[in-house]
Amino acid sequence: MRVLAAMSGGVDSAVAAARAVDAGLDVTGVHLALSRNAQSHRTGARGCCTIEDSRDARRAADVLGIPFYVWDMADRFHEDVIDNFVAEYAAGRTPNPCLRCNEKIKFSAVLDRAVALGFDAVVTGHHARLLDGLLTRSVDAAKDQSYVLAVLTREQLDRSIFPLGDSTKELVRAEAHERGLAGVADKPDSHDICFIADGDTQKFLRQRLGDAKGDIVDDSTGEVLGQHDGAFGYTIGQRKGLALTRPAPDGRPRYVLSITPVNNTVRVGSAEALDVSTVEGDRVVWTGGERPQGPIECVVQVRAHGKELPAVVTLRGDRLVAQLRGPERGIASGQAIVVYRGDTVLGSATITAAA
Repeated sequence: MRVLAAMSGGVDSAVAAARAVDAGLDVTGVHLALSRNAQSHRTGARGCCTIEDSRDARRAADVLGIPFYVWDMADRFHEDVIDNFVAEYAAGRTPNPCLRCNEKIKFSAVLDRAVALGFDAVVTGHHARLLDGLLTRSVDAAKDQSYVLAVLTREQLDRSIFPLGDSTKELVRAEAHERGLAGVADKPDSHDICFIADGDTQKFLRQRLGDAKGDIVDDSTGEVLGQHDGAFGYTIGQRKGLALTRPAPDGRPRYVLSITPVNNTVRVGSAEALDVSTVEGDRVVWTGGERPQGPIECVVQVRAHGKELPAVVTLRGDRLVAQLRGPERGIASGQAIVVYRGDTVLGSATITAAA
């Protein structure tokens, strides 16, 4: 079986490739060059896809004795992930770029090219499992990535291999040392958004969207409480950094309740006003068996590493509606709602509304 191992230059993808070799697969390593202006060095755990990462991936491939290539996918990544990220914020939504990267790059563009070149599957270092063909949580709950993989179709999962789903991150690092992968064994995990290396999302968006002053309005009274330089700088549920010019009459803190790009208004209100019990989504992907014909009892997750929420989910054509068993706060359009039964992913959708 010929497989393509996506090697980011980190410890997870290196050990995943090593396990694929041990399994007797015919492994070729590939590093995805996703940045148009790759930096020579990372800053701590921020950023990825640097020249250093490419070199670390190549050294790991050399240790494993497998062929290694670099694929330049910077233009595709910029179009499908970065441009989408900016456009979503401009529309008042809060996107998850890891979801889009998995959907559009790692398991679409890369997998399509791999199959065209005669490979049977793609191996990645994601912390998740495939049990009887179904996407399932990793045994390491703290590192589980099933949420950001839930956008994958049945066809994509059938050509995916996740060798790390049965191991904790500590075991993966220890294994890297034992295998002589010292260059990546203790390398810090990348955090935040990979293409915003300094972690300043507002600055990144302002450089691309420019300042656009607007009002911050009390949702219950309509009173203008302050000004903002761009609605893109706010997310649903945000409390800090609102810069309100006057306190609420009851003296309690205010939170972002809604963002309306049409009139460039940010509406704020009490914490209780954030409570929602119904979540709707589109772009439904269902991989946990036959699509249900009626309501199903399940749990849902509405943010990466968020808690499980008991719910009743119904599919209505191309839309998903989840009735939560209890109120939840701070649910933002643009994120994913992922449906689970136990540890198994049943499906996902992109959140469009919550009330």
